[in-house]
Amino acid sequence: MAKVEWSAGIDSVSGALSKPGKNGQHTCAKMLLGTHRIAATESPDCNRLYLRKKVKRSTPLTSNELDARARFTAVAAAVKARKSDLNQITTDQQNFAAQKDTAGGKKTMRAYLWLICGQAYDAEHNG
Repeated sequence: MAKVEWSAGIDSVSGALSKPGKNGQHTCAKMLLGTHRIAATESPDCNRLYLRKKVKRSTPLTSNELDARARFTAVAAAVKARKSDLNQITTDQQNFAAQKDTAGGKKTMRAYLWLICGQAYDAEHNG
């Protein structure tokens, strides 16, 4: 991943800048992708450039990787359910507003919900 500044007059590029050829002498398995993030975030860097190639994993997944994937899946589902739960919305909005301007406070509601649901998952599974 690389941070990108486009030349004057170009604000953003999103999509494939080059694709691997299928025929011919100079084919390769690499693709150059430019992305422009539009989601809310705390970072001002919104352009990225990726060089993508086919990679085959040489080792099996470790238990830590499997645990991280399971945590991500569970927390993502909890965030999705919590932001639609009418019983939680008002208290979540009040708690979010109270912590937003503090040091280390989350600046977006989504980040706050990920923090809360992640802490609940960790408390349930680690202690």
